[in-house]
Amino acid sequence: MTAQAGICAEPNLHAYYLMFNVLPTGFSGVPDALAQVPALWQSLAQTYPDAAFSGLVAIGHGAWDELYPNARPGELTAFPAQAVGQRIAPETPFDLFFQLRADRLDVAYVAVQKVMALLAGLVELKDERQGFRYLEMRDMTGFVDGTENPQGEDRAQVALVQAGQFAEGSYIHVQHYRHRLARWEKLAIQAQEDVYGRTKPDNIEYQSADKAPTAHTKRTSLKDDAGNSMEILRQSLPWGTASAQGLVFISCCNTPMHFTRMLESMFVPDEQGHFDHLTLFTQAETGAAFFAPSQEWLSTKGDLN
Repeated sequence: MTAQAGICAEPNLHAYYLMFNVLPTGFSGVPDALAQVPALWQSLAQTYPDAAFSGLVAIGHGAWDELYPNARPGELTAFPAQAVGQRIAPETPFDLFFQLRADRLDVAYVAVQKVMALLAGLVELKDERQGFRYLEMRDMTGFVDGTENPQGEDRAQVALVQAGQFAEGSYIHVQHYRHRLARWEKLAIQAQEDVYGRTKPDNIEYQSADKAPTAHTKRTSLKDDAGNSMEILRQSLPWGTASAQGLVFISCCNTPMHFTRMLESMFVPDEQGHFDHLTLFTQAETGAAFFAPSQEWLSTKGDLN
């Protein structure tokens, strides 16, 4: 089977992110529409070879059974919402998520128009966001983003289910963060670096012993009971307007457990009361869980026999 290219794609310059809910009368027609998506991704990539276009569509945990009632990814569950005082990571479920990325903004927008036409009359657009590469692949906080991402062949090993009828698919979690940059910029550079556990100008990670137990890189670098690193593939990009800035955070993984454990580590204080202090400077406004199936699953509407 073949994974959707957007899952493991290398970073692009531009992206559009679309969230839809299926209309009550649209559930019977959406699988037919999504069956055309693999051909659409291929057509866009071939028509604009200089744009490095990649597409991704993922189905929300709440909509899956109605769209594909014959089989369900075994670990597809609701978004693992967190709430500790004023620090929250809410669940805001959506039925469909599209990630449309390219090195040309116009091509990314052409993809938006194609998707809107494909789903016309079947869905309601609930959220749209434009992402873009900021400086040297940095977050709006000024720090390089995605440093811990797996590279090369490891990207597929981390992001994709390896076997079974859902092979080459991926568990996707999406959050829109709004940064509190006015508060952040009041910190001295050294204090900002301590929050991340990494230097700002040259992106050098602190030695583990030098990291505060509240450092972002400490709270998100986890191991399972067997001592294996719990990795995810991040496909995030900043977003920004004149008055607000943030990050579209996207996790792709062969299991939702890794993202869930990371989010809990960020928000839930440990026995010593430590949590990720980056959560004091950014606010998650959305959170939704999806599964992005293989191209063959989409094109056969889940009938792989």
